[in-house]
Amino acid sequence: MSIDRRKFIRLSGLTALGLAGASAGNVLSDNAVDSTEAPQTHAPLVGKRWAMVIDIRKCMAAPDCNECSKACHYVHNVPDFDNPKDEIKWIWKETFHHAFHDEGHEHIEEAIKHAKLPVLCNHCDDPPCARVCPTGATWKREEDGIVMMDWHRCIGCRYCMAACPYGSRSFNWRDPRPHIKEVRSDFPARMRGVVEKCTLCDERLARGKLPACVEACKEGALTFGDLEDPNSEVRNLLREHFTIRRKPGLGTQPEIYYIV
Repeated sequence: MSIDRRKFIRLSGLTALGLAGASAGNVLSDNAVDSTEAPQTHAPLVGKRWAMVIDIRKCMAAPDCNECSKACHYVHNVPDFDNPKDEIKWIWKETFHHAFHDEGHEHIEEAIKHAKLPVLCNHCDDPPCARVCPTGATWKREEDGIVMMDWHRCIGCRYCMAACPYGSRSFNWRDPRPHIKEVRSDFPARMRGVVEKCTLCDERLARGKLPACVEACKEGALTFGDLEDPNSEVRNLLREHFTIRRKPGLGTQPEIYYIV
């Protein structure tokens, strides 16, 4: 049986529409089934300048604890390549010596010198990464100071990685999606060729929740709050304890503080 060109195009178009409709139906049904991860509707947490205080002494009490990074990497679909060369990290542990090599001295307490403590994006008040990004894929939110990322706009130039003095950004040299142990549908998985980092759980703040690392810390070493609120817990801790920040001499004004 013969069929002319016009009829063939018309039939092909109808077939494509049918397939598109089926695909859309599958997506909707999958999202409906995955109701356990649906965002909860709570009033968002609002702050003018979010900051975090990390108590090194409490981290030293549990040197083998990695609950903060486990929770963070789980909720944000961070891949596990099992290879330091390709490692993607949002929050991880460094020794005091490596994190604060310019803050210590040779007579510092030996236990502190080798203590491991969480490090992450410092969400600087003057972030150099945002200044060098050619596409605006990374920027500081004016309303609360979080240094954000738009992975769809990232072109993988890695200028931000070169500009960040804290090593807080990772590059996806390989496709991360096959290496995510348990994919969560409520947070986007990234793709090969983009940079990623901690965003202070902006998606959780929007649902009225604290950052995942703060909730997961069993020792209570991580405290999150509004730096502009004089009655916030972070301000109380900063008043009561001596704290240090990573590389403050660079003028980036990091907003992650450490009690020593």
